[in-house]
Amino acid sequence: MTKIKIDENLCSGCGTCEAACPECFKVGENFKAHVIKQDCQGCDLDEVVADCPMGAISRE
Repeated sequence: MTKIKIDENLCSGCGTCEAACPECFKVGENFKAHVIKQDCQGCDLDEVVADCPMGAISRE
């Protein structure tokens, strides 16, 4: 399984990832996105990675 990572130093907390895939991403109280579920079935992770304006999301 591919692991989703968010570089909190790059994340601006814009919420693009959460809007695209609320099943797997959530912007927390620190205004940074967090992965809440690694096994995303309902979204295209490649699209979420590509749409992050800060380039903070990656897959390993």
